[in-house]
Amino acid sequence: MKAVLPLAVLLAAASACRATTPPARNTLPNHQALTEATMPETGEPSRRAGLELPTPPPVKYPATRKTDFTDTYFGTKVADPYRWLEALDAPETKAWVTAENEVTFGYLKQIPFRDKIRERLTKIWNYERFGVPEQVGSELVFSKNDGLQNQAVLYRQRGAEEPQILLDPNKFSADGTTALAGTEFSNDHRYLAYATSGGGSDWHKVRILDVATSKLLPETLEWVKVSGTSWTKNGFYYGRYDAPKAGQNGLSGKNEFHKVYFHKLNTPQSADQLVYENAKMPLGFRFVNATEDERFLALTLTDGKADGNQLLVRDLADPKQAKTWTTLISSYEFNSNIIGNVGGEVLVYTNYKAPNYRVVRIDPKKPAEANWHDVLPESKNKLESVTQVGGRLVADYLNDASSQVKVYSELGKFEHDVKLPAIGTASGFGGRRDAKSVYYAFTSFTYPTTIYKYDLATNTSTVFRAPKVDVNPADYVTTQVFYPSKDGTKIPMFIIHKKGVELNGKNPTYLYAYGGFNISLTPGFSVARMLWLENGGVLAIPNLRGGGEYGESWHKAGMTPNKQNVFDDFIAAAEYLKTNKYTDYDHLAIAGGSNGGLLVGATMTQRPDLCKVALPAVGVMDMLRYQTFTIGWNWAPEYGTSADQKQFENLRKFSPLHNLAPAVYPATMITTADHDDRVVPAHSFKFAAALQAANTGPNPTLIRVDVNAGHGAGKSTKLQIDEWADVWSFCYANMGVTPEVK
Repeated sequence: MKAVLPLAVLLAAASACRATTPPARNTLPNHQALTEATMPETGEPSRRAGLELPTPPPVKYPATRKTDFTDTYFGTKVADPYRWLEALDAPETKAWVTAENEVTFGYLKQIPFRDKIRERLTKIWNYERFGVPEQVGSELVFSKNDGLQNQAVLYRQRGAEEPQILLDPNKFSADGTTALAGTEFSNDHRYLAYATSGGGSDWHKVRILDVATSKLLPETLEWVKVSGTSWTKNGFYYGRYDAPKAGQNGLSGKNEFHKVYFHKLNTPQSADQLVYENAKMPLGFRFVNATEDERFLALTLTDGKADGNQLLVRDLADPKQAKTWTTLISSYEFNSNIIGNVGGEVLVYTNYKAPNYRVVRIDPKKPAEANWHDVLPESKNKLESVTQVGGRLVADYLNDASSQVKVYSELGKFEHDVKLPAIGTASGFGGRRDAKSVYYAFTSFTYPTTIYKYDLATNTSTVFRAPKVDVNPADYVTTQVFYPSKDGTKIPMFIIHKKGVELNGKNPTYLYAYGGFNISLTPGFSVARMLWLENGGVLAIPNLRGGGEYGESWHKAGMTPNKQNVFDDFIAAAEYLKTNKYTDYDHLAIAGGSNGGLLVGATMTQRPDLCKVALPAVGVMDMLRYQTFTIGWNWAPEYGTSADQKQFENLRKFSPLHNLAPAVYPATMITTADHDDRVVPAHSFKFAAALQAANTGPNPTLIRVDVNAGHGAGKSTKLQIDEWADVWSFCYANMGVTPEVK
């Protein structure tokens, strides 16, 4: 059984969050060029006298039909004049999207340095990028993107031999929009189950590759969602839904009755064995995972109401327990997962009675809490993840949102710290119990993601693959500050910029945050953001409440009914940057995706005077109806729902769609995609229509709809470059800044 993160993180495919690897809860986004010789030494964008951007003509938006449709919640009538935009396949909706895109791309086309930005992004994006390798028998398996490939390719390598292609997702579709969404090798290394996602959808198809012959098995598993694969002997466990009813495309309808099946190799999906369902509970997710030695099966259950999961187990070596589930943790309030086992006892990673998480050892024959043994007790730092590998436990703790990795024996005896290259984020450390070495990735804001090989016995790391990027990380500086929020709570924030940038209050600044779902926003390299930094921009990333950086107490401080804390934290970050002369109103952009899109939408409706530019991406904008689409119901523990009167009253206070009133709003570019079946694009459609009607000022309020793309995971390199070119172009143009693009 592989290492697990908190269930809220692992179920990334089920939450309004940035994309992460499934399965389990809750997985995250322009200008006339001058010569390089005229660029100031500080890297500050040029504001040379007499050089001004041409003023674009006033934007004429498509006519958007309004209706008198209303809903009634506990006696309160709420208008929803753009409800018709929820019909994503309706000809009128498609015509509206086409018309809005024509306006948006027509506006972007007028920005004189947009092409230069795209060219520079293409150049710096063109470098080899590696994933964390996995030892599969005598071979090393890893992903690599040569630079501008739309999708990374999966390779296999034996010793010092040349790597061979195992899977090339670029051949899955003609336009490179079908992505590899997950892989899992059988325990004998003979087979590879892999999932594909078409156009960014959360719906996956699973195929099986015979690694020895490089041939596909005949079966294809469909309608798989919020699931991984867990192998035992001649097959694997996985989760799926029933196929949508005739006439439904599955991209917006509510997903109910998640089921677990066992698939036997070389048999059709119709023959799969139903392992678990709950016909009385339509909401919630179900997972069955096997430990590495295939002795224990873990059953993980969520209910769509609380924030955690029940945890049950079967001991297949015990005839009395092999066919019944023994409950280890019955409450849905806590995140708990089995990470492995030591003999007849399982190792459980949990925040039960430990908001910062711990690892406990439980004997399924004596599962009562009084018989539990702490292996890794709770500490002052959050335990972000744990792997059982090489006869040890490798634990990743967060210290002020940065990684600290420690190695313990399987019984919890401390052995040593893993020395990391700098302050940043380490991930990986997976492998089998007989492994001698493991691999991990290390990254930071200006430290390109580098792959290391780690020797467990000698506690030494060596570089396995280091990228060569057309930027110089030594030119930049990262600081961490702690600023007070509205209620006095100190919030950490990373601030990154080029060395020598003058704090004159006029630096273009990109303020990005997330603040939800127990997700930890830790340092990470983004080649797209390097363009902003190399042109003298400031990047600011606060760790808002609602995230997971300081454990469950930090998370709960930003979830229902405390969600307003998150917006207050974000607003306070913007004010800190202005007060301390990093930027001002005219040069500040706020950004966030998914739950972060909600953050931007709520912030700009509460404080339309806060910033010049707003960039809400794939956001949850209709807080009264989000639970009616696909797996939106899974976010109820985070937000609350309009089905509860007190929660309805709280949601209505900050729902972006319902708090738009006539005002001068920031220059806004909403981004979404037609295949986003996590936060369906209707959220963005309705918000864009309402914003265009409410905006009384001259700033453009546009919506950019990607075609054949989804929530973000698996988006092709071309689509990413195009989107970032448009984002930076829009920012610079509306800040009145001409960047010195190389």
